[in-house]
Amino acid sequence: MSERVIRGRGGGLIALGAADVLWAGLTAGSAVPTPSAVFTCSPVDARAGYVLLGQRVVAMVEASGGSWGVVEFEVRRAAVELSAVEVDHRDLVRVGPFGGAPKQGHLEGTLLRWRERIAWELGGPDRTARGEGGRLSHLAGIDWRRILVERTRERTVRTWWLPRAVVRLLDAAEHAETQWLHATRTRQGNIAPTEHPAHVGQGRPADGRQTASSDCATVPLRPYNGELQGHVYSVLSRKPGISRKVAGWACAVCRTAPAAVLDHCHEHGYVRAPVCQSCNTQERPDHLYSNDIRVAGHYTRLFDSHAADWLRHWHRCPGCRARTTLPLPHPAAWTAYVACRSQRPTHRDTRGSRGRKPCGALRVSWRGSHNAPGRCLLTVAVDFCPSGEHRVLAQVPYREAAKQFGIWLAETAPAVAAAAGPDRLDGLPTRFRPVIADTSSEDQALF
Repeated sequence: MSERVIRGRGGGLIALGAADVLWAGLTAGSAVPTPSAVFTCSPVDARAGYVLLGQRVVAMVEASGGSWGVVEFEVRRAAVELSAVEVDHRDLVRVGPFGGAPKQGHLEGTLLRWRERIAWELGGPDRTARGEGGRLSHLAGIDWRRILVERTRERTVRTWWLPRAVVRLLDAAEHAETQWLHATRTRQGNIAPTEHPAHVGQGRPADGRQTASSDCATVPLRPYNGELQGHVYSVLSRKPGISRKVAGWACAVCRTAPAAVLDHCHEHGYVRAPVCQSCNTQERPDHLYSNDIRVAGHYTRLFDSHAADWLRHWHRCPGCRARTTLPLPHPAAWTAYVACRSQRPTHRDTRGSRGRKPCGALRVSWRGSHNAPGRCLLTVAVDFCPSGEHRVLAQVPYREAAKQFGIWLAETAPAVAAAAGPDRLDGLPTRFRPVIADTSSEDQALF
């Protein structure tokens, strides 16, 4: 049975058990781990009328006799898309916890809300009672437990991390489900009162069987074209319906994933653009303390391979653009990662290659603030040197770091540098309004 299903090329309706076998066979070599049963194991419920497979919504169909099935072609298409995802297990994104564990009421309903569900599964009060057989065994067909990385700091603080590619996939799945349910509710008014809500989005042919409708495709994302430029985050984030509006844009940085949050400048208070959770996490400085950050591997993208894109995004803030700078943690990290690169010692790679690798872990701290640049000093250091040495590489005055950053900006992103400068101060308030932290459960991870 399994061999026939896997090798077959039919596109008709197949039972849920056969769909499980087909899915397992097609995703066996995927870089994203999948469970053995995604159509028949928890948390899937056939009465909901659909199942999430990666970033695709696959409709469940009720055939005559009360049995349920899915269209084989849709399963194959979702499996091909998931198998094509490449995963870098070194590029991790923190997915929780951000604040306390969610209340049980937040998990009710059909929406994925995968961050809240992971936080509840790992940190909720009933996690020990549910055990491994709990209702959240997979998310969007992904066996997240097999790739979740848990880190413990100071033996008390636990954090959970997933590969960035998987985070993008789950964000896209959450967006696809939201759009599918929205389209379902829109069509609900045209359905006869005797029809079950789970049948919404499905047609009924003359033979009485259900077939999946093709009009359940997700609404395409619209590109962001600066519609929120110049808005203050503390004001805009409190307007009714702003979260729904943000979800309709594509991420302004990667331009592929659906936007989820409003990224904003913490020093000047202005909205930059709507971004996806992955990009929002990627630009967040890895703070050890309020004035001390670890210069982690993701700065390669921020200041090297994708520097022009990130500089354009950061300078969407009128304050940063007018002053040709960035919020203090960013130029501090740039100073350590770029300006002091030649001063960082290297060691012979002990893994057998003849090359050399940078010494230890790079860290930068500062005293003072951007409000008093004349007294602000950046200290670049290396921790965890293999020889046991902890050394200070350089101490750079903030004004010198800002000057060097301006030179590098002009070389790396000439268009961004040309739009910046002190002659663009018109309309910029002399005293910025403070940023009010968003404490809602929806956007606790905002930076």
